[in-house]
Amino acid sequence: MGWIKVVEYENADSRLKKIYDRVKGPNNNIDNVLSIHSLRPHSLIGHMALYKNVLHNSNNELPKWYLEAIGVYVSYLNLCDYCVQHHFEGLKRLLNDNEKAASFMEVIKNDTLDTFFDEKYLAGMSYSKKLTLEHHTITKEDIEHLTSKGFNDGQILEINQVASYFNYVNRTVVGLGVNTKGDVLGLSPNDSDDPNNWSHN
Repeated sequence: MGWIKVVEYENADSRLKKIYDRVKGPNNNIDNVLSIHSLRPHSLIGHMALYKNVLHNSNNELPKWYLEAIGVYVSYLNLCDYCVQHHFEGLKRLLNDNEKAASFMEVIKNDTLDTFFDEKYLAGMSYSKKLTLEHHTITKEDIEHLTSKGFNDGQILEINQVASYFNYVNRTVVGLGVNTKGDVLGLSPNDSDDPNNWSHN
């Protein structure tokens, strides 16, 4: 599960259990990426608020499959197998096309994203890569390039926030040794219309 103590659902005190009840999946399953916060429940609340709003909010304009694709890509670049596994399953569900999903993983591994994405979406992926691996080199010109490809400022913010969130969660997972043991892969708080619904299904 991880390299630090984790409080399981059945052993949680009332405060932690109340949060667990908001995020749990079937059979009271709590994803390990969430239960790793159990010693500091307030950080779990912060994590979930960020995650829910950058990926699962109906006010986002970019399609959810594209936001998930950014997440899988950033996680792959960060060598975070846990997040790649979880979010690839989510991406597969959203695409509803196993062949297309498998093709996406191949282009990531072969660094041939230009064979999968159009110019606009490729630019967003390139920005996400630069933000992940060379963030200190980003300039205003990178944002202007995204604008020239057809993204508005709000959509650029969405790309930035998804890439930034995954850089955060990848470091949480890798830095604390979180693994997928006992997890149900691909569950997420999919109700984009209700920002307070954190239930994983």
